[in-house]
Amino acid sequence: MISVKKLTRKFRKSRDDKLSLPTRDDPDLDGSRPMDTQEQEELVRSLEKMQAKQSIQWRVVFAALLFCYAGFLIYSIYQQASFPWELQHHAYFMEEVDSWMIISADWIAVLACLMAIVGMLYNSRDHRQWIWYSCSAGLGLAVFWLYYMLRLPKFRWDIIWLPFGPLSGAGICLYVDHLLAESSEEVRKLRGYMYAYKAS
Repeated sequence: MISVKKLTRKFRKSRDDKLSLPTRDDPDLDGSRPMDTQEQEELVRSLEKMQAKQSIQWRVVFAALLFCYAGFLIYSIYQQASFPWELQHHAYFMEEVDSWMIISADWIAVLACLMAIVGMLYNSRDHRQWIWYSCSAGLGLAVFWLYYMLRLPKFRWDIIWLPFGPLSGAGICLYVDHLLAESSEEVRKLRGYMYAYKAS
């Protein structure tokens, strides 16, 4: 399959030649004959469909992972409310933090996960703003948990996910969203080059 970046590079190289599309025999494009306008249109349309499908798939995968993590946090909240300090990752803080603060921190973590999920799945121009909100909440949680972890008699590496779980989830979502946006932009440029060629 022809990569979007390879086609875009080819179009960029041909800017001096009135943005001509790669219609000549080109071994890089796996073609033994020139591509006519209809074939170019079909190729760009198939790339658009493939990019849209892959974008949805990756967004759903990462949103599902965050949803599972949020589900675990809700279970953790229930356990802390019903049977305080039974879970090991909460029991470490028994002497340092009130139970309601642990529950509040876990609810904020759930909220951060939900904001990142909305940012991944919500189809609007401002969807990335939700992921940034999630990053902000995750950063606040990281400060909260690290503060109390550093007050423990011994630093517990087995609960390092407490401060960095929501923040990492939001950061990964931000990175994935950036990659998908770049891919979408490459396909848009490809169609733009094709329209520029038709207009010339």
